[in-house]
This record gives sequence, structure tokens and C-alpha cells, in this order.
Amino acid sequence: MAIDTLRRRLVPAIALLLLAPWTAECVWGGFTLTGMPFLVLLLAPMYGGAALLIRETARRLGLGWPGIVLLAAAFGVVQAGLVDQSLFNPDFLDDTQFADTRTAAEATLVPGLGFSARQAFDYVGNHVALTVCASIALVESYLNAPRRTRPWLGRPGLVVAALLWLCGSLLVFADDGGRTGFLAPPAQLTFAAGVAMVLVVAALLRTGRPEPDHVPGLGVDPGTAPHPVWPALVVAVAYVGSTIAPGWPGVVLALALASATAVALTRWSRRAGWGQRHILAAASASPLVAAAFAYDVPTYAPASPAEALVGDVAISVIVLLLVGGAWWRVSGPAARDRRRAAGPAGRPASPPA
Repeated sequence: MAIDTLRRRLVPAIALLLLAPWTAECVWGGFTLTGMPFLVLLLAPMYGGAALLIRETARRLGLGWPGIVLLAAAFGVVQAGLVDQSLFNPDFLDDTQFADTRTAAEATLVPGLGFSARQAFDYVGNHVALTVCASIALVESYLNAPRRTRPWLGRPGLVVAALLWLCGSLLVFADDGGRTGFLAPPAQLTFAAGVAMVLVVAALLRTGRPEPDHVPGLGVDPGTAPHPVWPALVVAVAYVGSTIAPGWPGVVLALALASATAVALTRWSRRAGWGQRHILAAASASPLVAAAFAYDVPTYAPASPAEALVGDVAISVIVLLLVGGAWWRVSGPAARDRRRAAGPAGRPASPPA
């Protein structure tokens, strides 16, 4: 029994540990198929450790998905501002096939702080959408409903997850290749640390608040939750729309779309009937769009057309299998039976007279 319990706790934790680096760096086409396994193993401590630590902290303290998003944003700031310091290093992509993005980045430099608002939104936003939220939602969707929002790890497991993240981050920081020999000045590092701390505090202020999707009738919005296609569509439009305009107009548009998406998802989540299908639809929209765009995105290092195409096709297949399997788990016959038993508004159905 103890071994079975340990397995049930460790399997999803290990799955998240390995999935987070893949959704972070591979799903959008940055690496070839042969390079993906090594990359996942190399970055699992940093990306996977962070995703696992965020998930466990949020589930233990009852922070809900808003708390997960805030902690994911804090991780994105720490990663880009303090660890690899790509946020402040203008030469970070010069030795890759993304060197031509430097001009566009410099068009949105924030005066006095020396970083690109365009890059800041992209780096932090992708960590929120792909590294953390997508990986957590996918793994949780494969579990039975009672296990989705419960902690998987005890205190020793939390310590291990924190050490994995810390050691993985130190490994990238200590590697001059990771930072390309760059070290940001104290003012920029202090700014990044301050922003990350504000986001963490904002997340922790949600401690003890009930989850809307687990407390029937809690919400302030009338009516029932929309079909899951609508959360997915809203996220997909925001993800695509954030890339269509250059310069400061593009940054303003991206922020507006992100804000509108956050408001829409928050309001919908407070309606009766909101559940794991909606969460999965919203969270899987970004990796699905990223996988579709991968065919038009170069890899970091030069690769032959055949290698790039094989990698892109593999990404499409993996994403479709992951999302399809998760959707089957939350929408299959057993899941439909549980929803019927719960009644139309998420409450237990009335017993027969």
C-alpha cells in the first residue's frame, strides 16, 4: 500500500518535471528531434523543478490558478532577469538564428532600465503559458478528479523540488555559455528581484481563498460556464495577436489582449459548470498554437531542412497526443458519468424519491 501511494505521488511529479522543459523550449520549434531528449534532461531541474515547486505551493496554500499564474510570472522574471539574464543582455541571441530579432527588441527599450518591453513580455509570457500553466494543466488532467488539486509531495519532496530548481538555475548561471559571458549591473538585478518579489507576495495574498471551480455557487457571474472551445479560442487569439504588431503598439496590444484574456477566464471560472475541461482547453491552446507555428520558426542552431521538418512533425504529433489523451481523460465515458451524477451546477444530483 505504501509503495502504491508513493508511486501515485511520484509519477505525476516526475511527469511534470520532464514535461515542463519540453513545453518551455521544444514545443515552439527551437530544437531538432535528436536534440530534445538531452535538452529535457539538462533543463529538467530548472524548468521542471520550478513548475513542480509552483504547483505544490499553490495546491498546498489554496492559491488557485490565479496564484499559479502569478508565481509563474515571478519565475519568468527570475529566469530571464537573474539566471540567464537574457532580459538585459543585448547580445544574448547573437550566436543563434534569432540574431535578427535584436533590432525589433531595441525598438521597445525601457528608458533607464535597459531592457526590451517586447522581449520581457515574450520571455515572461511564454514561461507563464508554456513552461508552467500548460505543463501543470496537462499532467493534472491525466489524474482522477480528487488528485488534481491535492499536493503530490510531502515536505521532503518540496525540499527536493526546491533544490532541483536552485541547482539547475545555478548551473545555467555558472555556465558562461548560458549567460554568454554577460553579467547585468546591480540596478537591473535589483529591479528584476523586486518585480519577482512583488509577484510572489501578490500570489501568496490569495492563501486560503476557495477555488471557484471547487465551490459550487461561489461565483459572482450569473449563468453557466461557456463551452470549453471559448476559453481555448480566447487564449489562442491572445497568443497569436500578441505577435502581429511591431514596436510599442505591439507591446500595448499584447498587454491589452493578455489583460482581456485574464478578465474573461476569471469571470468564466466563477460560473457554475466550470471545470477541468475548461482549464485544459485554456492551458493547451498555447502549446497547440506554438506547435503550429513551429514550422515557420528556425532552430537555435542551424539544421538541415529535413532535420527541421522531422522535429516540427514530431512536435505536432507529441502535442496532439498529449492534449488528446488529456482531453479523453477529462471528457471520456467515466468523466461524463461523474458529471451527470454531480448535476447541472456541480452539486450532487437529488436522490430519486
